[in-house]
Amino acid sequence: MKNILLPTDFSENSWNAINYAIQFFENQKCNFYIVHINDMSDAMTSGVPPYLDKSEREAIQLKQSKHKISTLLERVETLSIDRKNHNFYSILEKNIFVAGIRKIIDQKQIDFIVMGTKGKSGLKKVILGTNTADVLTKVKCNTLVIPENATFTSPKEIALPTDFSLAHNLQILQPIAEILERFNATLRILHISKNKINLNNDQTQNRELLEDYFHHHEHHFHYLTESKVEIGIQNFVESRDINIICMVAKNLNYFQKILLHSKVGSISYHTDIPFFVIHEKKEDFE
Repeated sequence: MKNILLPTDFSENSWNAINYAIQFFENQKCNFYIVHINDMSDAMTSGVPPYLDKSEREAIQLKQSKHKISTLLERVETLSIDRKNHNFYSILEKNIFVAGIRKIIDQKQIDFIVMGTKGKSGLKKVILGTNTADVLTKVKCNTLVIPENATFTSPKEIALPTDFSLAHNLQILQPIAEILERFNATLRILHISKNKINLNNDQTQNRELLEDYFHHHEHHFHYLTESKVEIGIQNFVESRDINIICMVAKNLNYFQKILLHSKVGSISYHTDIPFFVIHEKKEDFE
């Protein structure tokens, strides 16, 4: 039984992520924890009169959140998806966002977080909303991020960008292997370099390790020459009809280039393609 955390701010972006998660895990036994984290900054923007004292504002905010999460659970019931393997639970947590996420991960032994990008406070040209970016950089839990324009389709083409500098144990890649197995998908291992040069000895050895690790699954290696990693990935995603982009958070070089830009610009995969960030273990960053 997998434990899946679904953070919501009651926006359509977060609903899109919940909908995607239910379909993605449709045939697996899962406990879904739909969580809304209250902090007093929400109270100042959710119609709560600012002249009330703190306890009164918190009481009104809690009542509003309970109603919204109840409505959200009712909306889940309207989905035409087989949910016989799924249990749903709601959590209202009064906390700072990241602290609340960490607390629930520990309490419920969460295996995956599935969350949307941007949300209610997002700016159109900012790739990740503050909450999503904070989870990816401050919480060590495998996270599937669903962009605002993404719709679920059974993933058949999975991209794994890598510079072949493996600063992690290969067992960290097990969740990718599980996705390949479950959806009978093909893995596209992508290396992008500024200049067309041969791999060095370490990179060659690491490529062979990846070859061995994924030998039970359909996989292919691809090499592109491009000055900017994000542009190379954009071109690859468009040419291969990629369904999910996977990356290892510990590989900070690629992780930052692919996800942690400040502006979208001409990069559309951030708004169209889900990406799966995997971590070595579920614990907070030091």
